[in-house]
Parts: sequence; C-alpha cells; structure tokens
Amino acid sequence: MSIDESLSCFGALALEVSPRVADADGPVQFELGNETLERAAAAPLLEPILIDLQRLLPGADSLDLGLAMASFDPAELLRPGWPVFTTLADLLIGAPGERAQARVVSLSASEGRMPAAGLQPDRSLRGGPLRLLPFVLRGGAEQVNAVGRQMESELMEKGMAAAATALAAQSAFGLQLEHARYLSLHDLCAMTAMQYEHAGLAPVWRLLEAALFAPASAEWVEEAGEPPALYAGGQVGIGIQSPEQLLPAAEAAGISAANMHRLRQLRASQWRAVLAAHGVAAQCIELTGADTEGELRAALQRH
Repeated sequence: MSIDESLSCFGALALEVSPRVADADGPVQFELGNETLERAAAAPLLEPILIDLQRLLPGADSLDLGLAMASFDPAELLRPGWPVFTTLADLLIGAPGERAQARVVSLSASEGRMPAAGLQPDRSLRGGPLRLLPFVLRGGAEQVNAVGRQMESELMEKGMAAAATALAAQSAFGLQLEHARYLSLHDLCAMTAMQYEHAGLAPVWRLLEAALFAPASAEWVEEAGEPPALYAGGQVGIGIQSPEQLLPAAEAAGISAANMHRLRQLRASQWRAVLAAHGVAAQCIELTGADTEGELRAALQRH
C-alpha cells in the first residue's frame, strides 16, 4: 500500500499475431509490426479499449487507468519487480489531473521513444506470436480489490476484445491478428507456465516463478535428464556435470558421455537465454563433485 492508501492491479491487452505464410519446411515466423505508437496513431485505439474495460469490468471506470501504447513480449512483463507495470503506475501517480475523479493516462511515443525507459520495448524480443499492451488500474483499496477479483474470475473466460478494438489494434500496430483479448497478470503467468511446460521448459518456469513471487527464497530444481539448477539471491546457477559424472546416465541412454555433456551444455545455454529474457541473471557452472546443490549455492554466493 502506498502513502496515499491506493492500490494497483495489473493487466494487459494481448494481441495474438497471425503467422506468416512461409515455406512449409521453414520455421514459423510472425510480423514485427510497430513496437510503439505515436499519439496520432494511438488515439483511435484508446476509445475502444475504454469501452471494453467498462463492459468487462464494471466499476473499472471509477479507477485511474494508465495504458502504455506499446507492444511487449510476455517475457518483458514477467520480470522480477514487474518493472513495466511499476513504471506505468509511477507515471500514472505523477500525471496531472483532478484527483477527485478517475483519470485516463494514455502514454504514447515521440519519435519512437516512450516517455520512460521502463516502457521502451526490447527490440531483440520482437517477432513473437503474442504482443501485450500493459495497463494499470489504480484507486482505493476496496474498489481495486473488487475490480481485481473481477479480472481474475472473468477475463480468462470472457475477456475477448470487441471487434472494433481488434481492428484498431491491427491497424495501429501493423499486425495481422488472430485474436485480441484481455488478461490479468495472473492469467499471463498461468498461460506462460503452460506454454513452457508444453515446450519442455517446466523447470525454468519453477525458477522464474520463485524470482517473480518469492525473490528472497531459494528454489532447487533437479529433474532426470536435465541440468540441476538453483535460484538463490536473485540469480540462477545452472550446473553442468562433467562427462565422468554423466557416464552412468549416458550409458543408460546409449550415448557417449561426451555427447551427453555437450547436450547438457546446450540445454543450460537455452535455459540461461530464457531466464535472461525475463530479466533473471543466470550463469552456467561446471560442477566437480557430488554435492551439486552445495556447489551451486557456493558459486552464487561468490558472484
């Protein structure tokens, strides 16, 4: 709770991008589109979003709304401390306007630059199948809690954006869209967890979940066929066992220990890249003994 006894709840308009028509043998690709909107381009999108929120979340029109007219990769919103949302909330708090009535603050770009560095999308994360426009609703605790409960109970099932909103977003961002829908922050976490599980990255989500929701905690991950990993002190250590240590597992799998070691190195690098996209520092650590958790903990304490 802040000094003015107000609270915030976080959500996003999710734009599901249509895949490009490409060679059947090639990877699926998605249009890059516009990552930020200038004020003139953003204006036609604001009104349909306001209408949607009033329809989906009765009572939301009594809260201050901060909306970033920029599209982010999900990894950018799911970072420790929620930096995109907190930057947006800070700008909403400091925006001019009559505090006795609900304010709408739509933040757009000027010559491609958003008004705060924390709202500038990462160009290296463009081109994914899902782009997100974050929003913050802020007001008195009772009102925010009531709207927050609606967001959690309604948006996942009933949060489809109106056709006018989808068309306005498609035109503004230069993207061909499959769907446009609203998500709460927890909806986004649940969806990302499911996607990572389907992609064989469930251990990475466990590490990320600890970083997001319990940053002072420690999370130990050790699953068959995967590198051991530890989240502690705000960072992750990913262990890579030596070929000698991997020999029993390699023989059981019918491959050489050297080849298994190389595969574990590749896997650890993949995990590190995913965590880095979420703003979680990770390092790959060559292990020497049997106490893998102890080695990783000691290595993290040295950094």
